Amino acid sequence: MKVFIAGLPLEVDEAELTAVFGDFGPVKSLRIIKDRETKESKGFGFVEMVNEDEAKEAIRCMNGASYYGRRITVNVAEDKGFSGGGGKGGFRHN
Repeated sequence: MKVFIAGLPLEVDEAELTAVFGDFGPVKSLRIIKDRETKESKGFGFVEMVNEDEAKEAIRCMNGASYYGRRITVNVAEDKGFSGGGGKGGFRHN
């Protein structure tokens, strides 16, 4: 199960966050999203846990919790796959 984490303090790294979620069960993957240019955390990320029940327990326990003095949001990640076409974007032709 994939979990979305928002409101992460900028000083938190992937190893630390993996350990935190590892307290609930095995972590399959974890990624903190970073700015392309500065390589600094954007304050959110994703963790994929092996067991769905353990992921739900992590969400239940951590959503709204204080982490380094910041309130974090933890919930099920929405699958926003590419739908292909139809949307605005790309180049504007006048």
